[in-house]
Amino acid sequence: MNFEESKRKRNLNRRFVHIYLLGGESFCFFMLCLKFGNVASFRHPKEGARLIATITVGILFGFCIGASFPAFSPSKIKLISPFDTYLWDKNSGHSIQRILNVISVTREVENHDDPSKIWVSSNPHGAERLPPAILAAESDLFPRRLFGKPSEDLTTKPKYLVTFTVGQNQKTNIDEAVKKFSENFTILLFHYDGKTTEWDEFEWSKRAIHISVTKQTKWWYAKRFLHPDIVAPYDFIFIWDEDLGVDHFNAEEYIKLVRKHGLEISQPGLDPSSRGLTWEMTRRREDREVHKETEERPGWCSDPHLPPCAAFVEIMAPVFSREAWRCVWHLIQNDLIHGWGLDFALQKCVEPAHEKIGVVDAQWIVHQGLPSLGNQGKGENGKQPWQGVRERCQSEWEMFRERVSDADRDYYRSIGVDTLNVTTH
Repeated sequence: MNFEESKRKRNLNRRFVHIYLLGGESFCFFMLCLKFGNVASFRHPKEGARLIATITVGILFGFCIGASFPAFSPSKIKLISPFDTYLWDKNSGHSIQRILNVISVTREVENHDDPSKIWVSSNPHGAERLPPAILAAESDLFPRRLFGKPSEDLTTKPKYLVTFTVGQNQKTNIDEAVKKFSENFTILLFHYDGKTTEWDEFEWSKRAIHISVTKQTKWWYAKRFLHPDIVAPYDFIFIWDEDLGVDHFNAEEYIKLVRKHGLEISQPGLDPSSRGLTWEMTRRREDREVHKETEERPGWCSDPHLPPCAAFVEIMAPVFSREAWRCVWHLIQNDLIHGWGLDFALQKCVEPAHEKIGVVDAQWIVHQGLPSLGNQGKGENGKQPWQGVRERCQSEWEMFRERVSDADRDYYRSIGVDTLNVTTH
């Protein structure tokens, strides 16, 4: 069968579908009238007869018009989801919903049956017209030259990414921290004070990536600049605060321990001298390399395998595997920029969480609690700037907790599962 003959037959088939659909629309309208407005109940018999005559003409008109419509592909028909309750016509026994499903279609203007046109439905949304071999769905943070061959741009490709959200007042502290990360790491600084050139005194800063938006938190930056398809080349992503002491930390040794113990989400242990040490889970233990569970104060843990007794790290210095970050990025709420409460929900992204989330004790840090972005709020009604920031942190925590709870409840209801029989996450 030659191309022209095949094309002619496809067009005939598509015109038939048009006839069926347009005629069917009128038929459906007629059936609905029978269902919801008994024709015999009109106050005047002539009104009922007029309606029947109008519908009949509409059906015939639909068949005629359908034959003249531009062709489209029947393979692209998409039926709408069925309603919870089906409407049955008492006279015919046929489902009105079934008729609506056939008539409710997505009409494609483009002729996707034309072999000369590319259409790959399995491609990412918006890229269906591209041949799969040309798709570049992922990117990276590797700087490239303005000249030469692209294949020769990168002499090395860092395997890991570390980000710090910084202000220039902590330059000395960040300089010490960066020195703990080898050339296997891409260094990315998020500047919340708008000052970037001030870091040029450090040789490593000239190789680092600098992104600057004033008075924004690291989770605001992470949501906007660390999309999983951008950081896909990195095996692990460190998203750290600026006020961390790293005298007893080595990034390469840390990675070895994370791999050894199968941790997808982790953090270094916190030295007991750290300021604001809240959770026992993150306190460093001196008798082991890694720990994955702890005992908290009475009443703090409803389940020994759930936060904060297990499957828990804090948000000051988390480390994510590539796979875990792909999930966590979607968990971060676009408008909740402080990240409070996120640490309790991280366990949703790995399974079993109590085995794949842990604290690395053999490589530990000190939380110094230095004044930073938290002091850059706005003082109102006699309150200090930091108080306004703290209040928003607390309110975001409550909002996030409610969103997670509502999302869980809605999901289990949608699949018919009683939430009372589901372990709380």
